[in-house]
Amino acid sequence: MKHRHFLTLLDLEPEELGSLIDRAIELKALRRAGKGPRPLNGKVLALVFEKSSTRTRVSFEAGIAQLGGSSMFLSPRDTQLGRGEPIEDTARVLSRMVDGVMIRTFEHARASLFAAHSAVPVVNCLTDLAHPCQLLADMQTFVEHRGSVGGRTVAWIGDGNNMCNSYINAARQFDFELRIAVPEGYEPSSRLMATAGDRIRLTRDAMDAARDADLVVTDVWASMGQEEEQVVREQAFAPYQVDERLMGEAHDDALFMHCLPAHRGEEVSAGVLDGPHSVVWDEAENRLHAQKALLELLLG
Repeated sequence: MKHRHFLTLLDLEPEELGSLIDRAIELKALRRAGKGPRPLNGKVLALVFEKSSTRTRVSFEAGIAQLGGSSMFLSPRDTQLGRGEPIEDTARVLSRMVDGVMIRTFEHARASLFAAHSAVPVVNCLTDLAHPCQLLADMQTFVEHRGSVGGRTVAWIGDGNNMCNSYINAARQFDFELRIAVPEGYEPSSRLMATAGDRIRLTRDAMDAARDADLVVTDVWASMGQEEEQVVREQAFAPYQVDERLMGEAHDDALFMHCLPAHRGEEVSAGVLDGPHSVVWDEAENRLHAQKALLELLLG
């Protein structure tokens, strides 16, 4: 049997993604009613972390447990990966002992190489190229608050990083317009932009990107591993802070999202992050429910 992997949003068809979002909303309601199903009883999920996280680890450990399965956390300190074992060898061995693998690493090629040699489904929980699980949560959150994102306008403000890349894929898969405001030299993947066609527009003007948007999204200016660039990045991104003035350009009922952790006073003002447009806490919780729907699909 050929197993399916989830390394980017493009690994699922648009119809599958829509059904997955609907199922995530259903699982959330069932959980709150105390009626959560346990279809993954006896399944074991390996959590391979080469890059640390709070939301990713907690949401996957809690999610697989709520579905009846179990998990094991594996960091480089706990495995032979930290001693130089080729990642494909780890994949060959680990996938003979578990039912699925979640990997969070740096180079996307490492996740792809792991998946190519795995006998079980592999989920990308963040690489330098993409963060598709976060997009599942973001899309679920938008649907819960505003209905379908299809045909809407989304503004990405800040760094053309893995989250921005994933929003480009989401524009294709969920059929919305994406305006990307980034400073020169920090653009997202040119290859991904080329595949998205007229669904995306690149600009240097954050206000222009936010004008009449239904959703405004940003991320930290310096991601993990870029700490030495902090000062340079602060100067480059200073005009790209999402503050009340920028949100004023968006629709009155526009939503604000951030994958967290956030730095108040840097990429987003405290007034926006904690204000009426913000749905970041729902967005963070929905990592749990969207990933449960994904695990059902891949492991069930």
